[in-house]
Amino acid sequence: MNDAVLHDLAALDGALYAAVAATETPALDRSLRLLSAAADHSKINLSVTAALMLIPGPCRRAGLVGAASVGLASFTANLVGKRLARRPRPDREASRVPVNRHVPMPTSPSFPSGHTASAFALATAVGTVLPVATAPLGLLACAVGYSRIHTGVHYPGDIVAGAVLGSSCATVVLALGRHLAPQT
Repeated sequence: MNDAVLHDLAALDGALYAAVAATETPALDRSLRLLSAAADHSKINLSVTAALMLIPGPCRRAGLVGAASVGLASFTANLVGKRLARRPRPDREASRVPVNRHVPMPTSPSFPSGHTASAFALATAVGTVLPVATAPLGLLACAVGYSRIHTGVHYPGDIVAGAVLGSSCATVVLALGRHLAPQT
């Protein structure tokens, strides 16, 4: 990509971040802050996969591929992506993100969002095996991603990259699962 396109994308990313920061949403602030914190260390994702693994049949398989997908997405986002991109976290004070939205600012680089990668990995993997879970887990993944912008710790572009990365990791895990243990 040429420098002008990258500059324009960065400007758009910053403008979207600033627009979220400037939008007053007192009814949502506490819930999104709590959701963002609950998604730390994949607590939500691993709780879902653990619950699914307790149920025999397709639920157990969904839990297994979900857990594997979350693991791959987390590894790829946090140990590979962030180290390669090294994008600084947003300056939420300069952007005037309301203090009542704040969660602790991570010390890791911003790009891609690991929370979002893991949430989309879970939604994609589990939703493929259990189609009834597609909409609720997809909505949860979107809410987790948005909560990271709302709390001021990620730019929108970090979230988009995390969503693509997480869905891609789930696709890899699902393909490997079909290859290693074909369904009859």
